[in-house]
Amino acid sequence: MPLPAGALPRAVAVLSFSVLLSARGAAQPRPAHSNLSANCWSRLHPVNMFNVKFHHSKALTSPYPGSHIERSHVPEDKVGWLTEWKDYNPVEYTAKSVLAGPSWADPQINDEGFSPKFNERDGEVERKSLNGLYVVENGRPRNPAGRTGLTGRGLLGRWGPNHAADPVVTRWKRDGSGNKVAHPGTGKNILQFVAIKRRDCGEWAIPGGMVDPGEKISATLKREFEEEALNSLQKSPEEKAKLEKQLQKLFSQDHFVVYRGYVDDPRNTDNAWMETEAVNYHDETGETMDNLPLEAGDDAGVVKWVDISEKLELYASHSYFIKLVTEKRGAHWSEDPGSECHE
Repeated sequence: MPLPAGALPRAVAVLSFSVLLSARGAAQPRPAHSNLSANCWSRLHPVNMFNVKFHHSKALTSPYPGSHIERSHVPEDKVGWLTEWKDYNPVEYTAKSVLAGPSWADPQINDEGFSPKFNERDGEVERKSLNGLYVVENGRPRNPAGRTGLTGRGLLGRWGPNHAADPVVTRWKRDGSGNKVAHPGTGKNILQFVAIKRRDCGEWAIPGGMVDPGEKISATLKREFEEEALNSLQKSPEEKAKLEKQLQKLFSQDHFVVYRGYVDDPRNTDNAWMETEAVNYHDETGETMDNLPLEAGDDAGVVKWVDISEKLELYASHSYFIKLVTEKRGAHWSEDPGSECHE
């Protein structure tokens, strides 16, 4: 059922909307610690990571992706809905590609016959948020992370949460003799992940994508990796079957959920936002991925193995997801011990 606007203070108290909004948060670095990685992971595991407080950042940037639209400026102290702002005057924008009515997009909110069931599973469309109940005001869902300076849906198809899945495929960096390579500064082994360069904005990212209506997250994770990093859509049935067999070993082994929830994405608006489930699939020996030639496909311009460190600048909240993987794996992230974990 929709949550009335007046119930927001109570909802915030119950659900704790201190969600992950950006890797550039206001959290203060934790002092160096002999058991830092283990302690970081215990606090940042998906069960309790929503206690970590961060700021909106990429969801406030202009121009809006793929357009010349400028968001209304939102001061940092006015982002939260609990702060009264009578003069708030966001720009209304929904891209023509969304208004054209593709299968992956909702109709306009006032269109005849469109009665979405917000905060519920609506037929095959999942309208529940991974962060709990969200407010619906004047028939429109309200971004639980706060104001963005833009109403409508922008480039996003669904009103409310738009669900994605991000497979973080990793391996250890190795030298010519097959030995793991350690960072000279920290002595920790260097982890690599499969990264794509997005065609739409040119930024490096995890090769993920949108969850299709009725699709299981596990299926989305595997499908998106095949399409984005292995160009499976352009393969023959025989080649695709071979890929499937090789990938089965990687995707059926032990894996862990890195993050589930809201994503600080530049496409977010006051009424539509991205959420994801990021899952790490690790090739410990490197043998599985060595036999899978990377080939960019679908929305990817380039695909390659990238060394992981804090110097990475990735799309949306992807840098933060990658950081969590290094903490879980005990891999190198930063030469500054104070940046290894957020309080």
